[in-house]
Amino acid sequence: MAEGEGRGERLDRELMELLQELRVVITGVQILLAFLLTAPFQQRFANLPGSLRNAFFAAIVCATLATALLLAPTAQHRLRWRARDKERLLRTGNQLAIAGTVFLAAAIVLAVYVVTNILFTTDLALWTALAFIVVFAGLWYILPMTWRSPSTEEEGSPDEQDQESREASSRR
Repeated sequence: MAEGEGRGERLDRELMELLQELRVVITGVQILLAFLLTAPFQQRFANLPGSLRNAFFAAIVCATLATALLLAPTAQHRLRWRARDKERLLRTGNQLAIAGTVFLAAAIVLAVYVVTNILFTTDLALWTALAFIVVFAGLWYILPMTWRSPSTEEEGSPDEQDQESREASSRR
């Protein structure tokens, strides 16, 4: 905890940070899902081979699951905000958000695979999908998991860094 910040204040701040992050990502998920839901009504869609239709359907399912998972913390917060159980809301919301990003990445990769396969070749589509799996896994999951906390001698304690970050945010 940061200096001068009680447990309740920390939970409030962390929950608001989570909900703000979800506001940013949900817009992209909604746009992707809207695109995926309208694509089958295009004239060329009827000519897709079964394997591409299956991949496209998998993209829709993943985007829909991502939407459900990423919106769940907001709905749960609204239903439980007076229950004084912010720790559970925060923990559950964090897990749901992470799962939502997994399904979002899968939906994007599948959509890119289908489009690349239509425009070019199956081989290029497979390589492109594989490249994006590596990009998403690396940037969204592996990189953050490899970050080390700075030593307290170099950067100050995590509490001091957190306080400095909040002070910088409040000055903006």
